Amino acid sequence: MSYQKKAAKWMNQYPGIEDLEQKAEKRMPFVAWEYLQSGTGNEDAVRRNQQKLSEITLLPRFMRGALNIDTSTQLFGRTYGAPFGVAPVGLTGLMWPKIELFLARMAKDYNIPYSLSTVATQIPEDVGALAGDMGWFQLYPPKENDLRSKLLQRASDAGFNTLIITADVPVPSRRERTKRAGLSVPPDITPRLIWQGMMHPTWSIATLRNGLPRLKTVESYSEIKDMKAVGEFVRFKFRGNLSWEYIKEVRDLWKGPIILKGLLHPLDVEEALKAGMDGIGVSNHGGRQFDGAPAAIEMLPEIAKIVNGKAAVIFDSGIRTGLDIIRALALGADFVLMGRPFVYGVSALGQYGGDHTTEIFLDDLKNNMGQLGVETIAQVKNLKAAPVHG
Repeated sequence: MSYQKKAAKWMNQYPGIEDLEQKAEKRMPFVAWEYLQSGTGNEDAVRRNQQKLSEITLLPRFMRGALNIDTSTQLFGRTYGAPFGVAPVGLTGLMWPKIELFLARMAKDYNIPYSLSTVATQIPEDVGALAGDMGWFQLYPPKENDLRSKLLQRASDAGFNTLIITADVPVPSRRERTKRAGLSVPPDITPRLIWQGMMHPTWSIATLRNGLPRLKTVESYSEIKDMKAVGEFVRFKFRGNLSWEYIKEVRDLWKGPIILKGLLHPLDVEEALKAGMDGIGVSNHGGRQFDGAPAAIEMLPEIAKIVNGKAAVIFDSGIRTGLDIIRALALGADFVLMGRPFVYGVSALGQYGGDHTTEIFLDDLKNNMGQLGVETIAQVKNLKAAPVHG
């Protein structure tokens, strides 16, 4: 059954992202849920992201006559169907099997980008075939040049056209909540996990059909394919080596657009522009890395001012509604990425859950554009927004 046959019913049952969030929590094991939801420390940064977004207000204009709302937007020389896409999420198959494949197909159908993580549970070749020219690839920087070259070439050969370099993971975060849940990466098959699986039979059946989640992209470079060995390989080969010189080297290797994701400090933004980055990713990693970071939206206006059209400004962290997308665009973003909401969608509703997530965002985006009296994304960017204060 296609999504269109479910759309009307689902929009009444699950009209908002929070509805998908609630259903997803019921359908996945506790350890998977905690991995998806967790921040780090007291999780103040997670809460701060959404709180600061909600404080932003916009001034509507009325008497505009009939509005012909168009959500398409230009980015890196391409026309996308909406000013948003799917952010990279690692170990996605733990939350729901084959989720990367479902979201890649959805992205192609809706003409929005899908970002595949280095630590995904599906390989670039399979995902790229489904995503078509909507594929972006996220790089956790390998320490060894040879491994880096092989990974970048593999992503390019698989059809990924835009590269995201994640800057804001200099060291692993503590993520105490995830530890309390008993998760290791890759996950151990413990009696606790088995019991949780038994309590969530739909997830368990899907997992048994597709196999336990593995870091399939990086495991091909590890001599030992055992999950624990692959986890150690990732920790040893992909950590703590990012520098401006490294960024410039990747710039020379990758022929398409590059987004440097996770920047908050104005001086880092200036250096990124000097290094030839095509996109500046304003993000605090969804509050998962450093609990003392400001909300990403707090830094967006200043960063957009520094960039001043010299690169695209890509925003993520805390987006849950179409109105949030508008808020980010009005404060200087050119494009927005979301991760958790799309995982909620598939975990809640299966293979067409990503379609429904996209429909929720599109419907809310269009509705709020109408409320504000604007027809195009360019007009959204010119809206008068009351900036968030720290």
